[in-house]
Amino acid sequence: MDFNTLHPNLKFTAEIERDNIINYLDISSQKTPNNLKTSIYRRPIFTDTIIPYTSNHPTEHKYTAVKFLFNRLNAYNLQEHEYKQKLSVIKNILCNNSFPITPQKQQSNNTTRQHSTQTSKHKWATFTYMGKETLYITNTFRHTGLKIAFQTNNTLEILLKHRKPFPDKFALSGVYKLTCRDCNKAHVGQTGRRFSICYKEHKSAFHNNSHTSNFAQHLQEEAHSFGSINNIMQVLHHQRKGVHLNTIERFYIHKEHAAGNHLNDDHTIFPNKISDSLVQNQITPTLTP
Repeated sequence: MDFNTLHPNLKFTAEIERDNIINYLDISSQKTPNNLKTSIYRRPIFTDTIIPYTSNHPTEHKYTAVKFLFNRLNAYNLQEHEYKQKLSVIKNILCNNSFPITPQKQQSNNTTRQHSTQTSKHKWATFTYMGKETLYITNTFRHTGLKIAFQTNNTLEILLKHRKPFPDKFALSGVYKLTCRDCNKAHVGQTGRRFSICYKEHKSAFHNNSHTSNFAQHLQEEAHSFGSINNIMQVLHHQRKGVHLNTIERFYIHKEHAAGNHLNDDHTIFPNKISDSLVQNQITPTLTP
């Protein structure tokens, strides 16, 4: 059977030995009079691109390629001059991707096996890596039995996906902040509808002397003015209705409370070590829709 006739997108080729050398995947095998000599093979179209050290990815992800390069270098029985040559290639790869070049510590199989046995006893939780704020959050679990794994949402598939034109920011839903123009006191809220509708409701409460809005009530009691939507409403985070929306709202309420500016009810404020850590380090979390 001719495999190339199975599907138009499938093409099978055969690698032919040349000058006593044949390449397969990342291995180059050379036939000598006495034995077979193996070496690391890189295709002519090889690029030295790995996840850059400065990329917004977890450190564990960035160093996975580095560990692979060194493990492969040490796995093959290379002659000394060839070992140095391949090591130089790796250093160039690291340099071109902004990695600090440091000696790699080799780990014994016993240590690896013991580590695998120990980690199997722990529970794991996956966090979407967004930057330093993710590390501040996961550090709170350092002294617990919970092990942390990271995933990313800045893949090529997502980055290259065609995005629709961004609509009016007030036509979306999420978390918002209303700031008094006269004293800078702020009210944080959430809405599953458009921000513009929420603004009109606060404005109506202000004009009708209603107590349905803490923000409107503050303006009435202090004889402060009600501004336009562009002057007093700030969109803090676009998010659909759900658990993420509740979480991000609680954080921003916590942040305004820590600054002494909040107009929200006191019963909406709870002690939260994660929020405290983020506020102290002046980091704003980002949640995916």
